[in-house]
Amino acid sequence: MIFQDLTPGRFWLGVIGTLFLVIACATVPLTGRKGLRLIPDSQLLSLSFQQYAEVLQKSKLSNDPVKVQMVKRVGERIARACEEFLRESGLESDIKNYKWEFNLIEDDKVVNAWCMPGGKVAVYTGILPLTQDETGLAVVMGHEVAHAMAKHGNERMSEALLVQLGGIGLSAALAKHTGQTQQIFLGVYGVTANLGFLLPYSRLHESEADRIGLVLMAKAGYDPGEAIAFWQRMKKKEGSKVPEFLSTHPVPETRIEQIRAHIPEAMRHYRELQN
Repeated sequence: MIFQDLTPGRFWLGVIGTLFLVIACATVPLTGRKGLRLIPDSQLLSLSFQQYAEVLQKSKLSNDPVKVQMVKRVGERIARACEEFLRESGLESDIKNYKWEFNLIEDDKVVNAWCMPGGKVAVYTGILPLTQDETGLAVVMGHEVAHAMAKHGNERMSEALLVQLGGIGLSAALAKHTGQTQQIFLGVYGVTANLGFLLPYSRLHESEADRIGLVLMAKAGYDPGEAIAFWQRMKKKEGSKVPEFLSTHPVPETRIEQIRAHIPEAMRHYRELQN
């Protein structure tokens, strides 16, 4: 065994290092960023479909035919744009993993929407006053589908796995020290991992989904320039937020400026459809 002569602490650090060397980091479409994915797609999709079914079972689905059809209509257009984007990016093999489903959950207090790996989408009625129309809804659904397309869920789970392994390795390395010393070092490790690793990557994922989502909505035939108005309404709704370095999302001002910078890129796709 390659690690047989190592101490427990060095063993786990060796395992972590080997994971980085062995696993080929996948490239995120459009941005070109390398993302770490340790979880097999088959396992992640199985878990995703199971959790989605459980959420629907516990939720009240909207029976408003106009709103339900709007969610399905926008979702289907974004889905087609996603699959076209994957083909253009040389990732056509990923399309088979998508089992698209779009549901509107009746809950006016929840201002949210999400897309699980495999294209399982849920929109809450609480976000519809902010989206206002189909284009506003396309901003939200494009963003959420972008998370799934970029496989951010796999990356977040992989990050958490590495942090867990790092904690095990540090604990083993400190095994000969007093309990108080171990607690201090492990506490510092936890704070550093959270602020220095998990949260920044979460903000990176949000910004990445914003950029990809603009292209998806544009390729679906929705004006990406309307995204600014939606996020301004969201900013007004959210009010004061925690400092950006402690948040999983970019602060509204940062997000809006980043989106504004990416709109010209998305507009090229939108104009192609208009010609």
